[in-house]
Amino acid sequence: MQMQNTIEGKLKSAFDPKHLSVENESSNHNVPAGSESHFKVTIVCEDFDGLMLIKRHRLVNAVLKEELAGHIHALALHTLTPSEWEAQAGEVPTSPDCQGGGR
Repeated sequence: MQMQNTIEGKLKSAFDPKHLSVENESSNHNVPAGSESHFKVTIVCEDFDGLMLIKRHRLVNAVLKEELAGHIHALALHTLTPSEWEAQAGEVPTSPDCQGGGR
């Protein structure tokens, strides 16, 4: 839970999210129980208005640079503007099942 809280804190400090969800998806992967290595982030903020998807992801990755360099193995990002979030009725795709690459 520590890494999840770190991610949430850093993103809240860097952006003014209208919605922020950080989910630890490590249990869906071939990692030891209790791992904090695979996360899904849904962040909705006006900062993304007019930016291409890659630029939005780069902004989030820059904020989480330290965590991505050592602690986080996988990060699924859903970066949306408030109007995109509303158009999607607050829904984002479910992450795919682990393909068992480490087995």
